[in-house]
Amino acid sequence: MGTPKALLPFAGVPLVVHVVAALRALFDEIVVVAAPGQDLPALPVTLVRDAVAYQGPVGGLSYGLGAASAEVCFVTACDSAFLNRRLISHLVSRLDGCDVVVPHWQGRAQPLHAVYRRTVLPLLEAQLARGELRPVSLFDKVPTCRIEEDEIRRFDPDGASFFNMNTPDDYADALKRWAASQCTVELFGVARLVANAREVSLALAPGATMSDVVAALADRVPALVGRVIAADRRTLVDGYACNVNGIEFIRSGAAPVESGDSVVILSVDAGG
Repeated sequence: MGTPKALLPFAGVPLVVHVVAALRALFDEIVVVAAPGQDLPALPVTLVRDAVAYQGPVGGLSYGLGAASAEVCFVTACDSAFLNRRLISHLVSRLDGCDVVVPHWQGRAQPLHAVYRRTVLPLLEAQLARGELRPVSLFDKVPTCRIEEDEIRRFDPDGASFFNMNTPDDYADALKRWAASQCTVELFGVARLVANAREVSLALAPGATMSDVVAALADRVPALVGRVIAADRRTLVDGYACNVNGIEFIRSGAAPVESGDSVVILSVDAGG
């Protein structure tokens, strides 16, 4: 890339901040593994450094799992800009009876978008000692659940979850994809005052619903939770309503919302 990928501007913040924010909607604990001396912005995470530099993904997996307190960990890369929460939740749910859940997309395993039990840590450490730096070497040694494309497409039809940025052209493509995936939420009344913003742009996965919009808004503007967004982070509190594209008021969280839609949130009491 020619510059640290973790610091690339994306959605108004460094890329690693964007990825951490997406994961915080799913997980209470996040571990970031960085290279020795690597500069990173302040993050609400457990930060660990590679004990030995240039050990590739197996090194990152080992140091990350070693620092985690949870027995089950989802692992991803800092340039995974299009994480899909429904797919991640599904991968975690498929761990029963396995030590690893790894998706396969376009004929390739995706070990940096996978779920691991911490019990595999000794095997990863042994790989490092032998100089085996490819995570796929682990999969033949432990019970591994392979997730095929047809199962992935139920949650992520285009496989955007596996889009990585390795070149400036990839980065430019990612910015275009992000811009095309946005839905705009316009806030009125108390919602605007609490958020200190007139509009918030949100990225939506294919098949998104109004509940997904509210959840994404809660992630972007936590101050709205309890005032405008209910504690479940999926619905609005009583007295607030949603309108889509100035045409229809939406009352069901299951109502579909698409990229390019404009969602208005306003107080019913305001007479909007």
